[in-house]
Amino acid sequence: MPQFRPVRKKKLGSYPHTMVVFSITLALLVIGLFGLLLVHAHKLSEAVKENLEVQVYLERNLPETQLLRLQRTFAQKPYIAYRENQAQVRFLSKEEGARQFVELTGEEFQQFLGDNPLRDAYILKINPQFADSVQLRRISQDLRQQQGVYEVTYVQSLISSINQNVRKVSLVLLGFAVLLTLVVVVLINNTIKLALFSQRFLIRSMQLVGATPWFIQGPFLRRATWQGFVSGTVAALLLLALLQSAYLQLDELRLLRDERLIAAVLVALVLLGCVIGFFSSYRAVRKYLRMSLDDLY
Repeated sequence: MPQFRPVRKKKLGSYPHTMVVFSITLALLVIGLFGLLLVHAHKLSEAVKENLEVQVYLERNLPETQLLRLQRTFAQKPYIAYRENQAQVRFLSKEEGARQFVELTGEEFQQFLGDNPLRDAYILKINPQFADSVQLRRISQDLRQQQGVYEVTYVQSLISSINQNVRKVSLVLLGFAVLLTLVVVVLINNTIKLALFSQRFLIRSMQLVGATPWFIQGPFLRRATWQGFVSGTVAALLLLALLQSAYLQLDELRLLRDERLIAAVLVALVLLGCVIGFFSSYRAVRKYLRMSLDDLY
């Protein structure tokens, strides 16, 4: 006769720890990936704005002392970008401008003109905080008031287009971030509620022996918070590994790295896991504490 092995049943009140941690980790990993996308998109918009330049053309035959005075004046303006404590103010002589023009076009215009019609100029890089149409118009008016300045030019249409596109992309990404956060909160909340469903009779048993609600809730809240912490930490480590792999595959991506914001995203994942785990467990346990015995079945 065939022998039947007894099926081992789960004991009453068993809790699916691995399933809960795995589910929370996946949910946090998704929102963390989107957070890193926001960080790199923000860094990309800043990099584009940092490369916006204003050309300040000068009067002809200015003495060396006035050129140096203008350079010092420009460097002290609050709207000038700085890199490594150096004001991004560059002098472009008319000879260098002519050489660059010949390299770009291949035409020796000085041979048939007999003279160099270009002017000396200063190329100013603008602080990204001032890279909008209104601010740039004010900057242009301020620069024109300097003695020795002939003309101030910048690509206004390009700046307007960049600002409009950055604003649209930011709104779309922010909308997706809010929606994705709500979805993740609901997923984690439902996961913990389903996990606690298996322990509803244990909660009722503790009530019957006279345990207070806070005494019953304490172990569940600590366990859910710890699981959120573990899930957030695992998700953060996985994101770091994926990010390093992406940097190895695309060296240009390193230019958009912002370690401060990336660290903030990773810390926020851990905190989000703890907070959602705590409050989801609190709501679920309170729900089972208030249920009647008939509703538990």
